[in-house]
Formats: sequence, structure tokens, C-alpha cells
Amino acid sequence: MTSQPAESPATPPPALTEVEPYGVERIPDSERTATALDLFRVAFGGANTFSTCVLGAFPILFGLSFRQGLAATVLGVVVGALILCPMAVFGPVNGTNNAVASSAHLGVHGRIVGSFLSLLTAIAFFSISVWSSGDALVGGAHRLFGLERGTLSYVVAYALFAGLVLAVCVYGFRFMLFVNKIAVMSATVLFLLGAIAFAGDFDPSYAGVFTAHADAATRSMFWPSFIGAALIVLSNPVSFGAFLGDWSRYIPASTPHRKVIGAAFLSQLATLLPFVFGLATASIIATKAPEYVDPKAPDFVGGLLAISPSWFFLPVCLLALIGGMSTGTTSLYGTGLDFSSVFPRLSRVRATLLVGALSIAFIFIGRFGLDLVQSISTFATMIITCTTPWMVVMMLGFWTRRGWYDPDALQVFNRRQRGGRYWFAHGWNWRGMTAWWVSAVLGVLFTDIPGQFVGPLGDLAGGVDISLPLSLAVAALLFLALLWLFPEPRAVYGPEGPRLARTADTPVPPITGGDGPALVSEPAATEPTR
Repeated sequence: MTSQPAESPATPPPALTEVEPYGVERIPDSERTATALDLFRVAFGGANTFSTCVLGAFPILFGLSFRQGLAATVLGVVVGALILCPMAVFGPVNGTNNAVASSAHLGVHGRIVGSFLSLLTAIAFFSISVWSSGDALVGGAHRLFGLERGTLSYVVAYALFAGLVLAVCVYGFRFMLFVNKIAVMSATVLFLLGAIAFAGDFDPSYAGVFTAHADAATRSMFWPSFIGAALIVLSNPVSFGAFLGDWSRYIPASTPHRKVIGAAFLSQLATLLPFVFGLATASIIATKAPEYVDPKAPDFVGGLLAISPSWFFLPVCLLALIGGMSTGTTSLYGTGLDFSSVFPRLSRVRATLLVGALSIAFIFIGRFGLDLVQSISTFATMIITCTTPWMVVMMLGFWTRRGWYDPDALQVFNRRQRGGRYWFAHGWNWRGMTAWWVSAVLGVLFTDIPGQFVGPLGDLAGGVDISLPLSLAVAALLFLALLWLFPEPRAVYGPEGPRLARTADTPVPPITGGDGPALVSEPAATEPTR
């Protein structure tokens, strides 16, 4: 084993108002002052929002009772957290984001898969946060002050809110961490205050549609609806898979993996608070204002305002503002960061501004121009189908490599170079790429969302959506099989060699061109702390 390099002494954290200078290049050891608790705050803060409440309402929209919906919610959160949490280790090990780290397993060029997935996910969740928070602010102002709920009101609310989020993202990680520290505590207090506001109307015995008196056709839809609801909930933690490295890269490499993984896992368990708030209030809305939970045109925010007592209108507005800021910043920050890695000529700030402008345009066109109402459940399932196999390849790759990486070789794409340990076949590692796209396609083919999207093979499982377990299993088995049948170069593994994989004596081309060193450098980090 090679010796552990000496770490530079840590420097004091920069001021909140100092614009973050780093893109996706490796964060110097001296700048890594974040902790596992900071990761918890950012990850939990990004989900402790109205957007999560909306996802939490879907079990009721699918016809489940409160207790059935609670079981589906807990199942989705726990399974999603277990899938997500190992993705937190790549940041501390490599000092960069997860899309860049995926170069080691998908190739120098294949890493754009992670960038593409994170870009779509971030823009979508940023849009959801702006829409839901803007609607809540306008609705609350209408109830409190009689503000006209016209197009101009929504335009102003969306623009101001999106502008605030964009400003925080431009300043970068430290400012975002500060916002999330406030958001975690204040949003939690507001959710607990909401529990008091709705305690008198809440009935845990809400029965849903799958009762003993339901007809046979309705009862036959129970398991598809239950699993579909659990998958929607599960999509929330899974959606963070490409982003954890954006935040954990500021954690020192010496931090034990169990602390980082534990922080990511607990951050998702904590989201049971907004999920259950959404589930409980949706059951109240279904009883008192059922027109707002029509699956064809659900309006959770409108329904929440309709059933809220007058004194809770202002807290609803605060919850929308604080929670939306948290979700918006965690989404857009990762988008700008990753966009700057795909187009290295753009700095992080410029990429954030560009992607922010595109996202804002998408919000306004979708809301006012095309009257576009995307199906949240379909989108959430597509996140799972396409992102989970990518995460499986990453995690199994980490395991077979024993957590050993060459941080300099990971930056070849960003520097517009060629060669290095992760060049493989012209910049593509077809083993990881094949495992990803085959399992993702199979997942789409077997997707079965009642009333939303049914893949060509979705009916083979009797109406039950098996896309997730199928894509998980296929990705894992296919990737390990390809690693064994078609060994990777010995140079991509560390001093201890591979785990459950063979190697080939394939020469590694030198790193040439671009702005960085034209050498195959030794890794900056050796065997990680466990």
C-alpha cells in the first residue's frame, strides 16, 4: 500500500458572501471543512419542503387509506434511503461530484450519463419547488390580503422566488449551507405547528377506496396502487443520488465512511416528517374538499389552503418560502455545478446563471404558455428507472475497486484531455454503460403505473410494477458478469487489486492535451478510512 499523503492544514471557511471559486475540480484538502452533520442538513433541508408534501399526498390520490399510505410511505423512504446512502462516499474520497467520479466506471466520456440524469432531475425539482411555493404564496396572500389570483400575481411570485434561489446558488455551497441550516429548523417547527392546526380534523381511520365494500375491479388495483405509491415516495431519496457528491466533496477524506453514509441515510429518514404531513393533510382534504384530490387534476396546495384555519395561512406562506428555497437551492446548485463540468469553458457561476435562466424559462412556458401539467408520478418513476441502475454501477464499482480512485484521471474530461486510467475504449467503458442502459430500458418496458404509464411488458406481472427490483437485479448481475468476462485494465485498481473481478494487462495511454498535466499521475488518496 502506498503511503498516505500529508494533508494540508485546514483554513478557515470563507465568508457567506464570498462567491464559491470551485467548479468540479478536486477540492483541496485545506478547503474541506464540512462535516457529516452539514451533509445531513443540506440533504434533509432539500427535502423538508412543500415538494415532498406533494409526493406524500400521492398514496391518498391512489386511493389508499391513511394507514395503507403510511405503510407505503415508510417502505418507500427506508428502501430509498438504503439505495441512496452509499452514494455519499464518492465526494470525500475524490473531492469532486458524483458525475465526475462516474468516469471511473463509465469512462471519461461515459460520465455524461450522470450529468444528464442530474440535469433533468434538478431542473424538474427546481420547477416543482417554484410552482408549489409560488402557488402557496399567492394563495396565502389572496386569503390574507385579498390579492387577486391572476396571471400577474403568479408571474411576480415565480420570478421573485426563482431569483432568490438563483442568487443563493451563485454564492455557492457556504451560502446554501447557511440557508439549509435555517430551513431545517424553521420548516420542522412549521410542520409541527401544522400538526396542531390540523389535529382536530385528522382521522387516522380514513378508509380510502379499497374497502371491504369495494367491487372486485377496485380491490384488484390495491397492490398496483400500493407499490406505485411506494415507488413515488422512493423517487425522492433516489433523486439525490447524483447530487450527494456536490455537497459531500467538502467533507475531509479522512472522515469515516460510516459517518457519511449514516448522515445520508438519516437525512432521508427525517423526511418522514414532510411526507407524513402531506399524507395526513391529503386525507383531510379528501374528506373535507375532495375536489382538490381528483387524480386527473390534483391541487394539493389549493386544498391545503382551503382546509387551513385562518391563523395558519401565514405559516403556510413561510413554509412555502423556506422549504422552496431549500429545495430550489439544492437542485439548482447541483445543476450549475454539473453543467460547468460538461462544458468546462463555463465557470460554475456562469453555468448556474445559464441553467437558472433556462429553468425559469421552462417554468413560465410550462405554467403559462403551454399550460403544461406533467404527471408527477410518471416523472418520479422515470427517475427511479434511469437513475437507480446508474447508482448500482457506481456502488458496485466502488466495491470492486476497494474504494480506490485516481482523482487526477477523473478530471481528464473536464480538462479536455485524452488518455489516463479511465480512458478504456475511446473514453467509454462499455461494461458499465451496457449494464446501465440495458437495465434502464428493461425498467421502462416493465413499468406499470395505473392510469399513467404502462410499458410494453408492464402487464406481465399482473398489474404490479416490478421495474425497480428488475432494474436493480439486472444492473448488478450484468455489471459483475461483464467485469468477470471482460476484465478491466489492472491500472484502474489499487495496490490491493480487485474484489470479485479479474484484471487484464492492458496498457494505459498517457494523459495528453488540454490544460492539465500530460502524465498518468498517482492518486491523491489511497485506501479510504472505513
